[in-house]
Amino acid sequence: MAAPGQQSRIERRLAAILAADVAGYSRLMGTDEAGTAKALREHRAAVDPIVAGHGGRIVKTTGDGVLLEFPSVVAAVECAVAVQKLMAERNEGVRADRRMLFRMGINLGDVLIEGEDILGDGVNIAARLEAIAEPGGVCISRQAYDQVEGKLALQFRELGTRNLKNIAKPVEVFAIPRAGALPATAFLNQDIGYCRARDGVRLAYAKVGRGSPLVMTANWFNHLEHDWKSPIRGHILRALANEHMLIRYDARGNGLSDWEVDGLSLDAWVGDLETVVDAVAVDRFALLGISQGCAISIAYAVRHPERISHLILYSGFALGANRRSVAAKERVKAMATLMRLEWGADNPAVRQMFTTQFFPDCPPDLSNWFNEMQRLVTSGECAARYLETVSDFDVTELLPKVAVPTLVMHRRGDVRQPIEEGRRMATEIPGARFLALEGRNHIPLEGEPAAERFFEEIRLFLGG
Repeated sequence: MAAPGQQSRIERRLAAILAADVAGYSRLMGTDEAGTAKALREHRAAVDPIVAGHGGRIVKTTGDGVLLEFPSVVAAVECAVAVQKLMAERNEGVRADRRMLFRMGINLGDVLIEGEDILGDGVNIAARLEAIAEPGGVCISRQAYDQVEGKLALQFRELGTRNLKNIAKPVEVFAIPRAGALPATAFLNQDIGYCRARDGVRLAYAKVGRGSPLVMTANWFNHLEHDWKSPIRGHILRALANEHMLIRYDARGNGLSDWEVDGLSLDAWVGDLETVVDAVAVDRFALLGISQGCAISIAYAVRHPERISHLILYSGFALGANRRSVAAKERVKAMATLMRLEWGADNPAVRQMFTTQFFPDCPPDLSNWFNEMQRLVTSGECAARYLETVSDFDVTELLPKVAVPTLVMHRRGDVRQPIEEGRRMATEIPGARFLALEGRNHIPLEGEPAAERFFEEIRLFLGG
């Protein structure tokens, strides 16, 4: 006991901290409470020896969560990877909607000692890193990364500096892909082919991954190779290709497809999708449309319902901006003029206007990347024609004719495409399910909670 007038000495130590929980645990419990609790107990019994084998100490458990302390960061990371590998094996043969996937966060920090418990920002940062990890993945802080760099044969992806909830200072974050996921260089191994559209335009397409076929309708600003290195799209491609044979193609006018084209129209883009699907020779597949790809996907699904198993529409529209209001039409006209004049300029001012609409809440490095990517994948003239053509889309009369299972997702604060357009599609497509995701970025960035929800809902939809 401290002498009168003296404060007790606060005990501290430097610790490697690992925080983990189960992705989608509330949903799993809601579906099968007893079965989920039993599965978690069995998984923990299998994991405990791995933790002990790496010198780890279980500090505490809370429902589906666990806090661990290790003698070194290397031990913590090795343990995390071993556990995720084990869980990938234990999930084999389990229905997609019943798989139990751990998310993990690792930090090296100064902690307060209170009996057997550890407290402080060092622990809080590990917990926040766990919250942004993808299901089956691991996120680590810069402090932890500096301790393992060059010591472990692992690939790390830089996620940049993140503002974590209730953490005063931004944290640099690195990710270890989930067990069995494609490495960041997987684009080198994708199978790229070429085919000719009905009007002779050369189209580039690619296949990668294994499993049931999932076709992504081409979007503006696609590039079959560059997209794998993209801090904006790369995580989406890796996640989808990890579970499916992912089939993509570059739209006419950008990427590896022909840039100099005469025909830009909804009918031409639907025809291009028909051409690619026939070239790849898949009879039945799930179709994913993002942004303007939604209208193209809707038109294809109405023409070929027998080939579509599931239709996923994300942050898109059935009615183009030119047809929504006079003011919207004037904005499109003004933007198209600026694109023709300034798109390829060294000054990215015009491209930045688009970036701000697509990604209002992204860090500067991602914003700069997207600005440059827009310049590289298409010309100013083609970009302007794209904008004008897409803004004239109107497939509203096709919505009641969609006869395949449909999931519509849209972000509540999407600046580029208002959520009302997503609701319109879901309301008028028979039996469609609508899901609103939090956030304003047009595409959910890696580490955003909406990205995890996006992948989880797709798994549930296709698994069901």
